[in-house]
Amino acid sequence: MGRRGRRAVVLGAGLAALFTARVLSDSFDEVVLVDRDTLPDGPLPRRGVPQSWQSHGLHARGREILEGFFPGLTAELVAHGASLGDVQADVRWVNDGHRLRRARSGMEGIAFSRPLLEDLVRKRVRATPGVTVRAPVHVLRQTTEGARVTGVRVRDRSTPGDGESMPGDLVVDATGRGSHTPVWLEELGFPAPRESAVEVRVGYTTWEFPRRPGDLGGDIAAIIGSTVAVPRFGAMLATEGDRWQVTAGGYLGDHASATDVDAFRAFAASLPAPDIGELVADRDPLGPGRLHRIASSRRRHYEGLARFPSGYLVIGDALSSFNPAYGQGMTVAAAEALALQDLLAGPVADEDLARRFLRRAARIVDIPWGIAGGGDLRLPGVPGRRPIKVRVINAYVARVQAAAAVDAEVGRAFLRVANTVDQPQALLRPAIALRVLRATASRGGRELAEPGGLPAGTPVPLLRAPGHRATPAGKAPPTGA
Repeated sequence: MGRRGRRAVVLGAGLAALFTARVLSDSFDEVVLVDRDTLPDGPLPRRGVPQSWQSHGLHARGREILEGFFPGLTAELVAHGASLGDVQADVRWVNDGHRLRRARSGMEGIAFSRPLLEDLVRKRVRATPGVTVRAPVHVLRQTTEGARVTGVRVRDRSTPGDGESMPGDLVVDATGRGSHTPVWLEELGFPAPRESAVEVRVGYTTWEFPRRPGDLGGDIAAIIGSTVAVPRFGAMLATEGDRWQVTAGGYLGDHASATDVDAFRAFAASLPAPDIGELVADRDPLGPGRLHRIASSRRRHYEGLARFPSGYLVIGDALSSFNPAYGQGMTVAAAEALALQDLLAGPVADEDLARRFLRRAARIVDIPWGIAGGGDLRLPGVPGRRPIKVRVINAYVARVQAAAAVDAEVGRAFLRVANTVDQPQALLRPAIALRVLRATASRGGRELAEPGGLPAGTPVPLLRAPGHRATPAGKAPPTGA
């Protein structure tokens, strides 16, 4: 791979920043990560990642990408106590109230805590030649020459004043949901990006419980999705230290207690399936609970800007942050880093890199954004337009979920899409569509009797030729629409 410059600067030190630094190390002599936090020495949560305490999902595709970036990472996670298994045979899935039928899927899933993954990846990145970390420091602003970003000004937290200049041939914003890039762009005379949002007001709470031999029949996780009747969800992961990391949450201001374990148990017992509630009912937690709230899924459409500075990129949650109930964020960030690696390896001119990357990243975001947005808009209390296309797609997905309870091949097809291995159009292949229609016909179409859906028997016009490119489900309108 050819060299792109002397130094790249990555703003942030979370997972998206670490993935980016790993990729940039192949193309730049020096990569510097700067972060405002004091970074822990070990698998510990930190202030700059308040969701560290919560359960995190890494899709099968995300695990594959990370294994490519960091060979042997899966085995290293397992050596530290993470649990590895087949995502269909070794995980209990309850989607839209339907228990997914078990079978071998050929996709590996892994259960771990976010701090463990971040610690192991951070150690790998720090050991990469040419990579250094500056923390804790404040990033004050970008430095520019004309329409090009040439670096940033940073200041050590203990030092007052205007700080020091840190030049960079490329600067990447990986600071997450709180990114200041829209403000900086306007200060530099560039337009701010249009934003889309889906207001979900999700609150989710995690407690940790001891894990005993034989728990959950040896399964590594249980995932319980929300339904229209019960807009609550839960996840239970067999993480390192013989622990169950148990998360339960709800929409529109509803959430489980982080201070009263009995109230948390009652909330867990109210989920659309009993698996989590039954396990936590008879054991004491290992420590206090932790609550985290997300007001909305949010996306910044940098790909739509006619003008954007060269020498600058945005990645990860700074581009799009999703409803955490779908576990998409880490995999999307990994896929974006992989796209950046591909572009840097090709004949893309430096002045075209931002435009090309932001457009490619937007295509990566489109699919998980559509899946999450479509799922959220099933719930009557979630504000947003529900055009016929969204209602039809949700109706078909409801049939898929019902069929997956009796047809393992449909379940496998669904999980391949949910794990970002296949695109959603894979569920429309004639062989899968026929299995869906047969399975749901045998169930009498009862799975479609929900508010905002379509009546049983409604034709599904998305069943078209395999080459048809369907618009992602539930693509959110701009904020306020």
